[in-house]
Amino acid sequence: MPEIKHRKTNRQPIGLISFNQKINMANMQALVLVENEKIELQSVPVPEPKAGEALIKIKAAALNHRDQWSRIGMYPGLKYPSILGSDGCGVVEKVHDDADQTWVGKEVIMNPNVNWGDDPRFQSFNYSILGMPTDGTLAEYVVIPTHRLHKKPAHLSAAQAAALPLAALTAYRAVFTKGEAKPKHRVLVTGIGGGVSQFAFQFAKALGCKVFVTSGSDEKLEKMKATGADGTANYKEDKWEKSLVKQAGGNFDVIIDSGGGKGFEALAKSLNLAGTLVVYGGTAGTKVTLQLPRFWFAQANIKGSTMGNDQEFEAMVQFVSDHKIIPMISSTRPLNEVVSAFDEMHEGKQLGKLVIEV
Repeated sequence: MPEIKHRKTNRQPIGLISFNQKINMANMQALVLVENEKIELQSVPVPEPKAGEALIKIKAAALNHRDQWSRIGMYPGLKYPSILGSDGCGVVEKVHDDADQTWVGKEVIMNPNVNWGDDPRFQSFNYSILGMPTDGTLAEYVVIPTHRLHKKPAHLSAAQAAALPLAALTAYRAVFTKGEAKPKHRVLVTGIGGGVSQFAFQFAKALGCKVFVTSGSDEKLEKMKATGADGTANYKEDKWEKSLVKQAGGNFDVIIDSGGGKGFEALAKSLNLAGTLVVYGGTAGTKVTLQLPRFWFAQANIKGSTMGNDQEFEAMVQFVSDHKIIPMISSTRPLNEVVSAFDEMHEGKQLGKLVIEV
């Protein structure tokens, strides 16, 4: 396992005013990617907002797979040291500009997009995501441009809202923009253990689709049946795709996939006429085999997708609010136990988001 260390800090007794205490009061705890395969919980300076920025006191943050991939050196453009974390909910404590003072005291979530660009169809070449290389949300405080702030959906707790930003945005684009899902469509979401797949399931259900899921865990599939899945299949079993098509009563209008790999051709065989297969990841492998005639005779589509633009983020927050969608949370724990959340994600046992309360 990669090396993970805690760095302990000494606290002054309450009531003793000293120079060292004043320095400590300007510090915060943050999870820092120190070097390849090494993260530490460190005491670092509280950031100060500059022009156009706000200081957010984080109440809750959530992990994504990109945090784990950054930890083990599998994410592009790594910068050391960096504070990880793309998802968060907190309270605006300070803003730099007089014109933005109305944000102070508001409970907010943050759009993790950095420099998407002018074209809503694809991200710019200098696009990045909050939480590496830009310092992120796994800390007591974070500085964010005010134009990245959105009010927390009123029906959600801070922990629930913290689970939204990255995964829900990715799912929203995959289901609506790329998948063009419609009510009564048959939708298949693969790898239901991940945060994006869970939001894709919830969004499609809220839209009025019949939604089916796959997993390599029978336990997760049973939980998804209880959550409202219209059908399930364990992709480790032979001919799992035929079982799903039979359960659905026909091929799928939309398939949302994060796996790729050997199972990708089975997904292609399961597409309906004029159906769309949206792929946003390759956890099972990035090389796939396809029978191309299946696509041109079926007038079917394969579309790549990742994250989403700022307009989609705003639409996602509104959709969540309108439909009172509550994120699926696997567990919550305090910041000083963030190590165990990374370990749980590494093992792949979670069903729902891993949330850190700060």
